[in-house]
Amino acid sequence: MNDAVFAPDFKVQPWWWEAAPPAPPDAEPLPARADVLVVGAGYTGLHAALVAARGGRDTLIVDAGALGEGCSTRNGGQVSPSIKPSFDELERRHGAPTAMAVRRSGIDALGFIASFIESEGIDCSLARAGRFQGAHTPAHYERLARAHAGQPESLRLDAHMVPRAEQHTEIGTDFYHGGIVHPGHITLHPGLYHAGLVERARASGVALRAGCRAQVIVRDGEGFRVQTSRGEVCARDVVVATNGYTGTVTPWQRRRVIPIGSYMIATEEIAPALADELSPTRRAMSDSRRVVFYYRLSPDGQRVLFGGRVALSETDPRISGPRLHRELVRIFPQLARTRITHSWSGFVAYTFDTLPHLGSHDGLHYAMGYCGSGVSLASWFGMCLGHKLLGNPEGRTPLDGIAFPTRPLYDGTPWFLATAVGWYKLLDRLGI
Repeated sequence: MNDAVFAPDFKVQPWWWEAAPPAPPDAEPLPARADVLVVGAGYTGLHAALVAARGGRDTLIVDAGALGEGCSTRNGGQVSPSIKPSFDELERRHGAPTAMAVRRSGIDALGFIASFIESEGIDCSLARAGRFQGAHTPAHYERLARAHAGQPESLRLDAHMVPRAEQHTEIGTDFYHGGIVHPGHITLHPGLYHAGLVERARASGVALRAGCRAQVIVRDGEGFRVQTSRGEVCARDVVVATNGYTGTVTPWQRRRVIPIGSYMIATEEIAPALADELSPTRRAMSDSRRVVFYYRLSPDGQRVLFGGRVALSETDPRISGPRLHRELVRIFPQLARTRITHSWSGFVAYTFDTLPHLGSHDGLHYAMGYCGSGVSLASWFGMCLGHKLLGNPEGRTPLDGIAFPTRPLYDGTPWFLATAVGWYKLLDRLGI
């Protein structure tokens, strides 16, 4: 561990928490009953609860930790149309109409989150800055161009290629071989966005209980009894909104999501001229590698926020921090003497078909599996789930009826993850 990269005020916590610390556990009594009980106070659970409460349901959210302690306040704040499989891949699996609709849902999610934030007046540094995706090799540059040109016309959002000779107009590095710009992608402050959701939920009548872990969920007639660490609640409907933190209390869902740690750092403040050099357009940035790195300037433009996967197995942020710093300096040698003030991690949830899923199983409603793109998808599908609870047509999605797969012998512990990450890293080193 290279302690020299840590600033004197270094913290093992998200930089986002400086402006929006998660609400600590409370001592309020637990209601005995609720129409809707939501397990998990992230973007999914808050959006589902907000719709349910505004639709007249008595709604309760319980969370094992502080409100927003999970990945909803630990992510990079980059928002894009985030369906992972390509149209061609989805067409092979599900046919052209479903493929078109599923891909379109990612676009709808991007539009929804921007309009929701603006209509609700949430102050979270929303910016339509766009995103630059760097090509790791010349072959990746051609692949990015083909992928954009090969999209069906109705799915082809505004984008343009930037050759290597011109990439300094987008990013202050020679590390990439050009890239692609997506002007419609957005950035935000994830902690302030979450805090705004909490405020709107409370104002709409949602009861929120932090430090209240769901321990047992059992059917009770047409509803459920939920035993928590602070007592029992009876609820007509239960929503599982735990994504990368799904535990043994819901084993069916746990067998279908793969928790993967993603790691981030924040640098010391940098000079304005250096910020302009690194990111002339203030876009979000990422690259074309399989084990992707993602980064941006902070909303105030004064530091670099850099994230990715730098270990085969899960590790401590004190260990991942210097490793991320090395990767940062590979891209931006200008930052070699810039130290780290914050290092943190959070768990995203991948699925075996790389699609998000929502629906119900044994009466339990769920939405999860955003595959690292949960800012827009969790918001969108949480909203859809809330409408499903109300029986509204707005709850229908193209993912309704698509099976949520698992694998034999998988119980929610990703014993295969280190091998998979190692293989992908090898392919990245080979430029394949």
